Amino acid sequence: MKRIVLGTIAAAMLATSSLAADYVMKISHVVSASTPKGMGADYLEKRIEELTNGKIDVQVFPNSQLYGDADEMKALAMNNVQLIMPSLSKFPSIVPQIQLFDLPFLFRDKEHLYKVMDGEVGAILKSYVDAKKQMKAFDYWDAGFKHFSSSKKAIINPEDAKGQKFRIQSSKVLEEQFKAVGGNPQILPFSEVYSALQQGVVDATENPISNFYTKKFHEVQSSLTLSSHGYLGYLVVMNQKFWDSLPKDLQEKVSQAMKEATELERKAAEDEEVKFVAELRKYADESKRLEIFELTNEQKANWRKAMESVYPKFYNVIGEDLIKQAIEAK
Repeated sequence: MKRIVLGTIAAAMLATSSLAADYVMKISHVVSASTPKGMGADYLEKRIEELTNGKIDVQVFPNSQLYGDADEMKALAMNNVQLIMPSLSKFPSIVPQIQLFDLPFLFRDKEHLYKVMDGEVGAILKSYVDAKKQMKAFDYWDAGFKHFSSSKKAIINPEDAKGQKFRIQSSKVLEEQFKAVGGNPQILPFSEVYSALQQGVVDATENPISNFYTKKFHEVQSSLTLSSHGYLGYLVVMNQKFWDSLPKDLQEKVSQAMKEATELERKAAEDEEVKFVAELRKYADESKRLEIFELTNEQKANWRKAMESVYPKFYNVIGEDLIKQAIEAK
C-alpha cells in the first residue's frame, strides 16, 4: 500500500511539474541511461530545466521505453517526441551525403574527425537534414571509431581480409569497403551478430570498442585489431515545429545546454573506450583466447591505398568536393 501511495504522489508531482512548465520536451533513445548517450540525454534534461527556470519540462525515456530503433524517426516527424539522437546509419535514406562518415580510413584521428563534424563539412550535412523541414539537426555525438575483429585470421594487412565473411550494417559504402580487399560482406541485424559469429555464419566484423565489449564479442572472436578505420556516431535532432514554437531566449538556452551535453557525451565515450580496452587487454592476458593488435602508421597507409577505389564510387552520392573537403579539414 505504501508503495502505491508513493507512486501516486510521484505521478502527481510529475503532472504538476508539467502543468507549471510552458513547454514539454520528450527525449527518447534506445540505450541504457548509463551509456554515454544516456548520460548526455540526462544532462540535457538537467541543464535545460535549470537554464530555462523550469519553463521547459524535459522528460527522458531511455531503453526504447517509448519507441524502438525503427520507430523513433517517424515519432519525431509526428512530434510525438521532440528530441532523439539516432545513429548516423538512420539518415542515408533522407540525406545520402551523410554516408561520408562510413568511408574507410577517412579520418586521420579524433582531432581530424571533430574538425570535420564541427566544421564546415558537418554544418553542410546538418543543413541537408534541416532542409527536410521536419527536423532540426544539432550536434554529433560519439559512439567511437570502429575496429576489425575476426575468429578466422587477424586483420592487420589488407590481404588478411580476403575470403573472410564480414557482418556489416546495411550500407553500400561498407559493402564496397570489404569488397575492395576481397572480403565477403553480409548484412545482419546487430541483435544476431553474437550468434552469427559463434556459429560461423560470419567470420569477422567491425565495431566500436563499446559494442565489442558490452556485447561480449571477445568470447567469439580470436583477434581484435585497433584499426580506427571507420566511425560510428549519432546526430541529435529536434522536431522542427517544436523548435520553432520556442521563443528566441529559450532557443538560446537549449542551444547552450546542447553544447555542454555534447562535450560531456564525447568525454564519456572517450573515457568508456579507455576503460573497455583495458578490460579487454586484461581478458586477453588471462584467457589467452584473444589477441589484440594495433596498426602501425605504415600499415594504415597500406589500408588507405587499398581503399582508394571506394571513394570515387560515391562521388555522385556524397559529393566529390565534400569528400575532398573532409580529407583536407584542418
